[in-house]
Amino acid sequence: MVEAARRQVARSGSSLFTRQALIEAELDNMIGATGSRGATPFQTLSRELQQLRQSGALEFIDDHGTYRWLGLPWERQQGTSKGVFVIGSHSIYADEPERFYRFPPQWMRNAAQVVGNWIIYQEPRRAGPRGYYAVAKVERIVPDPTNEGMFMALIEPGSYLEFGRDVPFQLEGQAVERGLLNPDGRLNNGRAIQSIRAISNEDFNRIVDLGLVEDEELLPRIDEDEPAELRVFEKPDPWQGSVDRSTTLVSRKVRDRQFRKRVLDVYDCRCALTGMKLINGGGRAEAQAAHIMSVEAGGPDVVTNGIALSGTVHWMFDRGLISLGDDGEILLSRKINDIEGVEKIIYPDRRARLPTLATHRPHSRYLQWHRSECFHQ
Repeated sequence: MVEAARRQVARSGSSLFTRQALIEAELDNMIGATGSRGATPFQTLSRELQQLRQSGALEFIDDHGTYRWLGLPWERQQGTSKGVFVIGSHSIYADEPERFYRFPPQWMRNAAQVVGNWIIYQEPRRAGPRGYYAVAKVERIVPDPTNEGMFMALIEPGSYLEFGRDVPFQLEGQAVERGLLNPDGRLNNGRAIQSIRAISNEDFNRIVDLGLVEDEELLPRIDEDEPAELRVFEKPDPWQGSVDRSTTLVSRKVRDRQFRKRVLDVYDCRCALTGMKLINGGGRAEAQAAHIMSVEAGGPDVVTNGIALSGTVHWMFDRGLISLGDDGEILLSRKINDIEGVEKIIYPDRRARLPTLATHRPHSRYLQWHRSECFHQ
């Protein structure tokens, strides 16, 4: 059962799984282990799961048969430092940063240091830095089921957060991550190119401070003509020294602010379903950032789980009266009592206007969740 749970976690890229999903994925293996196709695999499963819970390897989440795999006690060695994961937009590893990060065995020692701790994602770009752009917490490391010899750092559900603004690798000619500098102040290139590396609390706090949007005035405004990269650092809050900024990363208020900034940026403050871009006298957009898969259900604070919607449409979306197909088709519920009124405010062709870049568009995984768990057909 231990190996079955490990395989399920590695296969899905998440530490959460249901009893039914485990049965469907591992039934043949359980039959092979028990030598029976009869009732044995099903009858023993509950007892085995209970034993794993008692050993501390599993945590029971809800009455729907959902569990979280924690690993056996000797597998859960706590890391000693925060870290940086370097990721590329064209990486061959097909990482999903909000769920997992793949890496070869030569980085295992570095990766082990950050288990249970926060990491910062960094994406180098030749044409202009995206730099440091998100944080997440590493839950554990498992073998990659799709690539023998590779490993996966699983991200703790709900911990991933994109900064409200990207933090460039250098500011005013100096590396933001001071730990990459030699004593003479020059960049240590050997350390800078490490895909996984430890980072000091001071550097972590500095980068988080620069990345988090702390003031509603920094949200998109219609009268801002300057490119974003020239204005996002206009009024950064002063660095707060040894204060551990990771304590703020679990705040729903802080997370919602970053999420709103990211989503409204990629949708240009315009409702994706109606096209409305209403701005009040203070320059604040009326459009709201909606989570497609709800936070309560484990939906991450990532732009691909978000969509810009006007207030009324957001209300309908959250209540399952309106949804989206994977191709952007606007789906209307038969439970809408004023279908003609709704049809007047959405795009006539019933197609949402989504961001140009595929990396900014709603992910099919979250859209499918909304249709199956929220939408009233």
